[in-house]
Amino acid sequence: MKIRKFSMVCAFLGLLAMIPLVAGLVSAADVQDLTKDFYVTLPDQVLPYPQPLPAGQKEPGFKIRGTKGWNWTPEQYLEELPVLAAYKMNFMMNCYLSLFSHFPERRNEWWLPLNPTVKKKYAEVFRRSRELGIQFCFAIHPQLFSSRPIDLSSRRDFDSLWKHYAWAQSLGVRWFCLPLDDVHIPEMGGKVRIDGAEHARFVNRLFKKLRRQDPGAQFVFCPTWYWGNGDDPEHRPYLEALARTLHPDVYLFWTGPQVVPPQITAQDAETFKNIVRHRVILWDNYPVNDGTPTMHLGPVTGRAADLGRVLDGYMGNPLFPQNQINRLPLLTCADYAFNPREYEPGRSIGQAILHLAETSDQRIALKQLVEAYPGMLIYKAKTVYNPVREQFKRLTEVPHSRYLGEMAVAYFENLSSRLAAAFPAVFADARKTLDADITWMKSGLLARYK
Repeated sequence: MKIRKFSMVCAFLGLLAMIPLVAGLVSAADVQDLTKDFYVTLPDQVLPYPQPLPAGQKEPGFKIRGTKGWNWTPEQYLEELPVLAAYKMNFMMNCYLSLFSHFPERRNEWWLPLNPTVKKKYAEVFRRSRELGIQFCFAIHPQLFSSRPIDLSSRRDFDSLWKHYAWAQSLGVRWFCLPLDDVHIPEMGGKVRIDGAEHARFVNRLFKKLRRQDPGAQFVFCPTWYWGNGDDPEHRPYLEALARTLHPDVYLFWTGPQVVPPQITAQDAETFKNIVRHRVILWDNYPVNDGTPTMHLGPVTGRAADLGRVLDGYMGNPLFPQNQINRLPLLTCADYAFNPREYEPGRSIGQAILHLAETSDQRIALKQLVEAYPGMLIYKAKTVYNPVREQFKRLTEVPHSRYLGEMAVAYFENLSSRLAAAFPAVFADARKTLDADITWMKSGLLARYK
């Protein structure tokens, strides 16, 4: 089943039965020229999900299948761990922002002991992960947003950082990550040296020390240059230094040929892997919104069916703060990662809705929410893209836009009310985002048509 599309204006007009105020004022051409929106076909029945493996295939497409929590609280991790387990995912990594952002210090003071409240809450996250059969990967970034970025040549700094990894390992954690991504951006990483050999040597020290305590410990490194095919003249020497120096058992994170690529092919993965000469886990920047007030709820798409033959793992990057409604795209990521060769985006998002909704009202509400926020991969846009606001801007550029704008507001107010009625105990995070967009639309109409 291919992805079908329809004009969002047609949804408004259909919902409000072509009210006489608008009838005759808007031509078909006006409607058809507007940006189109993703259309969901709901399946007739709930099927096993993720899609079962074909006969004779014993192993999932990706050995490692999971997500991280973008700035999530420990409570949010605890909410989502059972969802991962229910849909055959086996990997969860904490966001390095999570260790600091939700507690009084609100700074990346990586060299200080963690807040006791933080440690207590994450001990429960670690325990619950083990109970559900999910490998929890402990990560801390000692340079990002820090007033004192780590000096990788300093023994004192190494010892200060090591204490965090030793604490997590003492609680049974067996997977670890050192991310040194985004430090090339001055406002995020400050002035730090970016040297592939130095990064590799530091990772090796951490990894070897972890393995002395637990020979089964595993390590993932997120390099500074975590995207591309390795052919960038600035990236290639760094990646080649990693290939030569990094411990052979260390995995590398990679986001694809771009930071947020609309397409990722096996050839892209092979090119990158041939340069770094290490096992690679895809860190897919979907459905991440980078903490901005938007949502990406459609299915993951554009990822090749044969990526699993090159890469060892698939890890998604989620919405923040909307961890509950993030389950919609998360389930499609689980579906793809488990059985990529039979993955079909349109079928997958339909099944995701059926698995998260029990009644007809719930299914229709989620269907229309996904159609409103189908995701930047559908639009080939940035992570911060808000399709509702962008559609509204285009909608109000056509003749008689006041009436179309008012209809759009009415449509989304109706959707928000139905979401609240259908899901009184869940998805408040989605309604908050939707209601903020409704307020923004109303403000725009008020300013334009006093």
